[in-house]
Amino acid sequence: MKKQLLRGVILMIMSLMVFNCAKRGNITGGPKDETPPKFIRATPPNYSINFDREDVRLYFDEYIKLKNAQRQIIISPPLDPKPDFSPLGIARKYAKIFFSDTLRENTTYTINFGYSIVDNNEENPLPFFKYVFSTGDYLDSLKVNGNILDAYLNTPETFITVALYEVNEAYNDSLVYTDTPTYITNTLDSTTNFSIENIKEGTYKLIAFKDMNENYRFDPATDKIGFREEPISLPGDSLDYTITLFQEELDLRIDRPKQVSNQHFVFPFYGNPDSVVIEAISNMPQGFESAVVRDRETDTLNYWFKPPVEMDSILFRVENANYLDTLVIKPRTSNPDSLQIQNLTGTTLALDKKITLSSNIPLARVNDSLIRIVDKDTIDIPFTTKLDNQLNELTLDFEPLEDNRYQVDLLPGALIDFLENKTDSLAYSIRTKKRSDYGTLNLTINNIDRYPVIVQLTTDKGIPVKEVQSDAANNFDFELIDPGTYLVRVIYDDNANGQWDTGSFLNARQAETILYDSKTFEVRANWDVTESISLPGINRQPSTSPPSQEIPEDN
Repeated sequence: MKKQLLRGVILMIMSLMVFNCAKRGNITGGPKDETPPKFIRATPPNYSINFDREDVRLYFDEYIKLKNAQRQIIISPPLDPKPDFSPLGIARKYAKIFFSDTLRENTTYTINFGYSIVDNNEENPLPFFKYVFSTGDYLDSLKVNGNILDAYLNTPETFITVALYEVNEAYNDSLVYTDTPTYITNTLDSTTNFSIENIKEGTYKLIAFKDMNENYRFDPATDKIGFREEPISLPGDSLDYTITLFQEELDLRIDRPKQVSNQHFVFPFYGNPDSVVIEAISNMPQGFESAVVRDRETDTLNYWFKPPVEMDSILFRVENANYLDTLVIKPRTSNPDSLQIQNLTGTTLALDKKITLSSNIPLARVNDSLIRIVDKDTIDIPFTTKLDNQLNELTLDFEPLEDNRYQVDLLPGALIDFLENKTDSLAYSIRTKKRSDYGTLNLTINNIDRYPVIVQLTTDKGIPVKEVQSDAANNFDFELIDPGTYLVRVIYDDNANGQWDTGSFLNARQAETILYDSKTFEVRANWDVTESISLPGINRQPSTSPPSQEIPEDN
């Protein structure tokens, strides 16, 4: 028995020793591999001349993959069809390029791999590796550098295509829609810079666009575009350029209408539908009337008509100053629409705003005697009404007092729509906040180049909160602001129409200039904030102005 006990103790001690030894000897795997693949050689060699091969092999010191190759790898001049690249799904120690297109004679090609070459284990990228070759007996060596801005956004998007089109006897501006560029590159993740290298001597049009379809062609329906007005000559001109992107306003086009209900059609549109006229040119019944209202949320025009018609088809003429088309629809019998009213104001009315109502059917008449507004003390509040037929909005205008509550009652028949529907009883309870719940930003902007300007206070997503316009002054007071953090946006309103206007490539018109301040501005309740910023760039600059100060309002 004693021997068995002794044997058990010995076995236990040995087990503990083995466990401790094993614990001390655990393999950690070593430090994480953060080294990118290393290029060893290429067949044919990089920067070869008189290239006449159908394929290229690039060898590396470890197993690699090509990640996101379609987006990352840029070939300049572009090839159509694009070469085949491997390995895409498996790992090898070499990458292969196979050219399915005939290469141009006496041309220098650059293949920029971006961040696509990664090692097999940790996917460490080998950034911006390039393979360059020439089908002639020398390599072109000129280059163009620059950066991309966005005309409206504070930060431009990534993966912007930057292209050079050779300006010769065959060049015209429409080539950007139909042909691949002569040279091309991309901006990549988290950078707005670009570089096009190995360019031959010549004259070029410099254009940038967001190539959503990834086909090296500009599509105005989806792509932003930016351009340099004058062609550049290489060598000779400056090699650094700034290109500002903008979304063009499309030429007006109206698609085939669709029926929504018995007396309601919708006309989808592209471009600016202002001043468009939609007219039924079929033999319509006597007393036929129509009303057109732009939809609040979608790019459609709502077309309402009365009385209902029973026809196999209706032919429409659609036109404005620059557009004319005819469209046809085959109407069907459907249920009539009922009138619905929406309170756009919500439950809280800002002290500088009006109560605004909208409807799903164009409003035709308002009976003010059937509308009543009372405050929290049930005192009747005088008001005026205004019906905006273009926006299909009704405003109830009065001077609201702070820290109050208003009851808005609309009796039956207060509103009548285009189809002679009348509203039932409607009631809305709306309150106002104290003035001390808001803040004020008093802003001075130095070095304004020209007037008029529009200065906007925006959220961090660029949504305008307040706007002040000026023809001469450089002081801008933003009052009754909800507490929060805001950005400042300055618009040079060059055509003095009170709004920002985009550009046009074919008309060689750049978008109106927008500048952002780099600092955010914190607005607090019951405080006046005084700030001073400087243009251009609106980077914050030292000045002789007094320091920013915050002055609490008197309670």
